[in-house]
Amino acid sequence: MARPNYIELPTRDIAAARSFYEQAFGWSLTAFGPTYACTMTGDVDIGLQADAAEATKAPLTVIQVDDLETALAAVTRAGGTVVRPIFSFPGGRRFQFTDPSGNELAVMQSSADHG
Repeated sequence: MARPNYIELPTRDIAAARSFYEQAFGWSLTAFGPTYACTMTGDVDIGLQADAAEATKAPLTVIQVDDLETALAAVTRAGGTVVRPIFSFPGGRRFQFTDPSGNELAVMQSSADHG
Protein backbone atom coordinates (compact mmCIF):
# COMPACT_ATOMS: atom_id res chain seq x y z
CA MET A 1 0.00 0.00 0.00
CA ALA A 2 1.34 3.43 -0.91
CA ARG A 3 1.73 5.80 2.02
CA PRO A 4 3.65 8.96 2.88
CA ASN A 5 6.81 7.87 4.67
CA TYR A 6 9.13 10.87 4.43
CA ILE A 7 9.04 14.65 4.36
CA GLU A 8 12.07 16.52 3.06
CA LEU A 9 12.46 20.12 4.18
CA PRO A 10 14.61 22.61 2.26
CA THR A 11 17.01 24.56 4.46
CA ARG A 12 19.73 27.15 3.91
CA ASP A 13 21.78 26.23 7.01
CA ILE A 14 22.00 22.52 7.84
CA ALA A 15 23.67 23.07 11.24
CA ALA A 16 21.03 25.57 12.36
CA ALA A 17 18.20 23.36 11.10
CA ARG A 18 19.58 20.24 12.81
CA SER A 19 20.03 22.16 16.04
CA PHE A 20 16.50 23.53 15.89
CA TYR A 21 14.77 20.18 15.35
CA GLU A 22 16.97 18.38 17.87
CA GLN A 23 16.25 21.01 20.53
CA ALA A 24 12.59 21.65 19.71
CA PHE A 25 11.48 18.03 19.31
CA GLY A 26 14.30 15.88 20.66
CA TRP A 27 14.90 14.32 17.25
CA SER A 28 18.15 12.53 16.45
CA LEU A 29 19.30 13.44 12.93
CA THR A 30 21.91 11.43 11.06
CA ALA A 31 24.21 13.35 8.70
CA PHE A 32 24.66 12.11 5.13
CA GLY A 33 27.40 14.44 3.95
CA PRO A 34 27.67 18.17 4.61
CA THR A 35 24.25 19.17 3.18
CA TYR A 36 21.83 16.43 4.28
CA ALA A 37 20.57 14.97 7.54
CA CYS A 38 17.51 12.95 8.47
CA THR A 39 15.73 11.07 11.20
CA MET A 40 15.82 7.29 10.83
CA THR A 41 12.87 6.08 12.88
CA GLY A 42 11.40 3.73 10.29
CA ASP A 43 8.08 5.57 10.49
CA VAL A 44 7.46 8.94 8.81
CA ASP A 45 10.95 10.44 8.80
CA ILE A 46 12.12 14.02 8.25
CA GLY A 47 15.01 14.99 5.98
CA LEU A 48 16.83 18.32 5.84
CA GLN A 49 18.21 19.28 2.42
CA ALA A 50 20.70 22.17 2.31
CA ASP A 51 22.06 21.58 -1.21
CA ALA A 52 20.50 24.40 -3.24
CA ALA A 53 20.77 22.33 -6.43
CA GLU A 54 18.78 19.47 -4.86
CA ALA A 55 16.34 21.28 -2.55
CA THR A 56 12.74 21.80 -3.58
CA LYS A 57 11.02 25.17 -3.04
CA ALA A 58 8.62 23.75 -0.44
CA PRO A 59 8.51 20.68 1.80
CA LEU A 60 8.61 17.51 -0.30
CA THR A 61 6.31 14.66 0.69
CA VAL A 62 7.70 11.26 -0.28
CA ILE A 63 5.29 8.37 -0.88
CA GLN A 64 6.62 4.83 -0.45
CA VAL A 65 5.49 2.15 -2.90
CA ASP A 66 6.33 -1.49 -3.58
CA ASP A 67 6.92 -1.04 -7.33
CA LEU A 68 8.48 2.21 -8.54
CA GLU A 69 8.00 1.64 -12.27
CA THR A 70 4.31 0.81 -11.82
CA ALA A 71 3.87 3.96 -9.71
CA LEU A 72 5.65 6.08 -12.34
CA ALA A 73 3.30 4.80 -15.03
CA ALA A 74 0.24 5.43 -12.82
CA VAL A 75 1.34 8.97 -11.93
CA THR A 76 1.91 9.78 -15.60
CA ARG A 77 -1.44 8.27 -16.67
CA ALA A 78 -3.24 10.25 -13.95
CA GLY A 79 -1.84 13.56 -15.23
CA GLY A 80 1.29 14.03 -13.12
CA THR A 81 4.39 15.57 -14.70
CA VAL A 82 7.74 13.94 -13.91
CA VAL A 83 10.23 16.65 -12.95
CA ARG A 84 13.05 14.30 -11.90
CA PRO A 85 13.25 10.82 -13.46
CA ILE A 86 14.04 7.71 -11.39
CA PHE A 87 17.35 8.00 -9.55
CA SER A 88 19.12 6.09 -6.79
CA PHE A 89 19.85 7.41 -3.31
CA PRO A 90 21.13 5.75 -0.13
CA GLY A 91 18.29 3.39 0.80
CA GLY A 92 16.46 3.10 -2.50
CA ARG A 93 15.28 4.75 -5.70
CA ARG A 94 12.77 7.51 -6.35
CA PHE A 95 11.34 9.99 -8.84
CA GLN A 96 9.77 13.41 -8.36
CA PHE A 97 6.67 14.80 -10.02
CA THR A 98 4.19 17.64 -9.89
CA ASP A 99 0.49 16.97 -9.53
CA PRO A 100 -2.10 18.87 -11.61
CA SER A 101 -2.13 21.62 -8.93
CA GLY A 102 1.63 22.15 -9.21
CA ASN A 103 2.58 20.46 -5.90
CA GLU A 104 5.91 18.63 -6.08
CA LEU A 105 6.03 15.18 -4.50
CA ALA A 106 8.30 12.16 -4.71
CA VAL A 107 7.68 8.43 -4.92
CA MET A 108 10.26 6.00 -3.55
CA GLN A 109 10.92 2.30 -3.37
CA SER A 110 13.18 1.05 -0.61
CA SER A 111 16.27 -0.97 -1.50
CA ALA A 112 14.82 -3.69 0.74
CA ASP A 113 11.76 -3.86 -1.56
CA HIS A 114 13.76 -3.95 -4.80
CA GLY A 115 15.24 -7.26 -5.76
